[in-house]
Amino acid sequence: MKQRIAIDMDEVIADTLAKFVHLYQKDHGLTLTPELLHGKELRDALPPELIDSVRKYINQKGFFRDLEVMPGSQQVVEQLAQKYDVFVVSAAMEFPNSLEDKLHWLGEHFPFIPWTNIIFCGYKIINTDIIIDDRTKNFKGFAGRTLLYSSPHNLLLTEFERVNTWDEVASLLL
Repeated sequence: MKQRIAIDMDEVIADTLAKFVHLYQKDHGLTLTPELLHGKELRDALPPELIDSVRKYINQKGFFRDLEVMPGSQQVVEQLAQKYDVFVVSAAMEFPNSLEDKLHWLGEHFPFIPWTNIIFCGYKIINTDIIIDDRTKNFKGFAGRTLLYSSPHNLLLTEFERVNTWDEVASLLL
């Protein structure tokens, strides 16, 4: 039996942050630089009058449909799928409009992952051997190996095994 890997979507294989950066520049003339975002949640880097806009954007139908793919993720995840049982696990239930968008996005960019291995959930209560995620809250209660995928909001955390790129994931797991 193959080991199982759970891979998060947003900020791990799908570049949600790049979309936010684009939208805030286009709609508000606000430039969100890596320095401004370092160690902060997106909402904490915004002026007070724009804090509510994060939820407005993320709840719009279509927000998740045209996200950029994280560099190297397609190739490495496809290689991982040869060695492991790979599951994409996304806490999508909080944003109901994201479900169809995410399913179609995965079908377009990761067609080798069958629908049976896509899990949209609230809490990530999963039984896998490894989890790759950008949110450490998803590591609570998880008994397997955790890999923290770097994103600006988690750069100050030091207590987890970290991966910065999909090449690093490949070197650890392939």
